[in-house]
Amino acid sequence: MDKDLFETGLEKRKATLGAEYVQKSLDGADDFSRPFQEAMTAWCWGFGWGDEAIDVKTRSMMNLSMIGALGKMTEWELHCRGAIKNGVTREELRAIIHVIGIYCGVPQALECMRAARKVLDETE
Repeated sequence: MDKDLFETGLEKRKATLGAEYVQKSLDGADDFSRPFQEAMTAWCWGFGWGDEAIDVKTRSMMNLSMIGALGKMTEWELHCRGAIKNGVTREELRAIIHVIGIYCGVPQALECMRAARKVLDETE
């Protein structure tokens, strides 16, 4: 594993998802899951999020669209919190969900709306 990518990834991951959440994930890793946590931190967060060509707000919006399309609602909710932290507004969240509805179907948009409502209720 590339230590520089891991360190960059750890910084980016904590900035978006929160240091407490990330530390809990890492502390909860065992011999079976630790290699995945480390690789995901280096690859997704270090290589992906560490590329400064796309700002964090835009990257968060892209992630919500893709994760919503995949229907991975636990991750969508987590990234919704991160997106708000990265400056995504209520109006932008709503627009993202509308696009998910158009391209992925109304039932999936409804799932995203429910998750967004939960996150917004927690943050307001």
